[in-house]
Amino acid sequence: MNKVELLIGGAACPASNGATFERKNPVGGEVVSVVAAATLADADAAVAAAAAAFPAWSAMPPSERRKLLLKAADVMDSHAKDFIDLGVAEAGSTPIWYGFNAMLAANMLRDAAGLVTQVGGEVIPSDVEGNLAMALRQPAGVVLGIAPWNAPVILGTRAIAVPLACGNTVVLKASELTPAVHRLIGQVFVEAGFPAGVVNVVTNAPADAPALVERLIANPAVKRVNFTGSTAVGRIIGQLSAKYLKPAVLELGGKNPMLILDDADLDEAVTAAAFGSYFNQGQICMSTDRIIVSSAVADAFVGKLAAKVAGMKAGKPGTEGCILGAMVNPEAAARVKRLVEDATGKGARLATGAVQLDGAVLQPVLVDGLTADMELYKEEAFGPVVTVLRAANDEEAIRLANDSEYGLSAAVFSKDIGRALAVAKRIESGICHINSSTVHDEAQMPFGGVKSSGYGRFGGKAGVAEFTELRWITIQTTHRHYPV
Repeated sequence: MNKVELLIGGAACPASNGATFERKNPVGGEVVSVVAAATLADADAAVAAAAAAFPAWSAMPPSERRKLLLKAADVMDSHAKDFIDLGVAEAGSTPIWYGFNAMLAANMLRDAAGLVTQVGGEVIPSDVEGNLAMALRQPAGVVLGIAPWNAPVILGTRAIAVPLACGNTVVLKASELTPAVHRLIGQVFVEAGFPAGVVNVVTNAPADAPALVERLIANPAVKRVNFTGSTAVGRIIGQLSAKYLKPAVLELGGKNPMLILDDADLDEAVTAAAFGSYFNQGQICMSTDRIIVSSAVADAFVGKLAAKVAGMKAGKPGTEGCILGAMVNPEAAARVKRLVEDATGKGARLATGAVQLDGAVLQPVLVDGLTADMELYKEEAFGPVVTVLRAANDEEAIRLANDSEYGLSAAVFSKDIGRALAVAKRIESGICHINSSTVHDEAQMPFGGVKSSGYGRFGGKAGVAEFTELRWITIQTTHRHYPV
């Protein structure tokens, strides 16, 4: 059992009132983490520690920040097994998923290290004689990162890596479902030698989340907010950020379409669809949720995908022969089952046979014949289920792809790249991949969505723009005449 304490000002500490909460394993139900339940005073203390650390951290030479970020990446690599063990225990997915999380998160830190000298600006021509006008990017201050449970190491690290590279200090609010994983991220920075207060981690009991989050956002020292999670909660974060005039980056839900045109390589499309739909049990914001396939090749595609899925078994993490794990809790699995039953009750067909559910373990499901009156047509599945819609032509495929409130990731499969690119440009999404899965992430890419999938971008220079202040500074080099 893991004892999880807060990280405030470089020190591990309990909640100020001693309160704790428990996180249980989603498969066995045993308590795996006893976690400090932060109070509002603890939230204030975390922000105060970050604010106190900001002047020295923001003034630190870029090369020194780079060294520390690279050291943190190495320390994160050294903790890969710990991240795997904690992830499996708290969230129930497979060891390979959390190993991938730790690897990509370490690389995010390395990419962030390369950004420390990219926080620049430009000289802008001025109409005033002798006036040197500059647009300069500077660190904003304290950044609040709110991370989810589904890709806990990746998304917890993403919430803080680029802000740190830009010279900001950070408070990470951990997920209630993976508190030990997120707390270990904070420990990585301690072991890497980061100055006290540069990275702080706050854990909280689920019931305390609304008040704690508002307290953090409202704090005058917090200058930026970033959140990754559901659209429902994202709307609340966006409203709170607007209330307190805090710029926010929101990466929210997705109803991600994969379009398979009539000239697509079906074998490649099947491989990408199986990965994109079922990896991490479909609990990825980029997971393929809808497959929109040309009617001319739909039967062949569905047959191939169903055969592929037949060999993809879910079970308790680590069980031999199970390449998929459990969902985050039995309630999430039951919700997906209910959505599938609603679809079949309205005429959809299960290409994978009857739904098989055992607690938090749900076997992968392929739903064929989706129609607009089914809940799965609009609602994000966020589970091991993918739906098939048939389109007569490219125009109908584009219409179906855009018939969603979401717009995060998409994919288009076609042997004609010009045709595929023309289709991709018309899909309303922040991300689109041609002849590749909807699930694809690289640290240096501008990651984010449109519509109800949020706004703002993580990653690379786009992230630098989100987590810095752009200031206009002028130098008058000659005498200037004024009219009065």
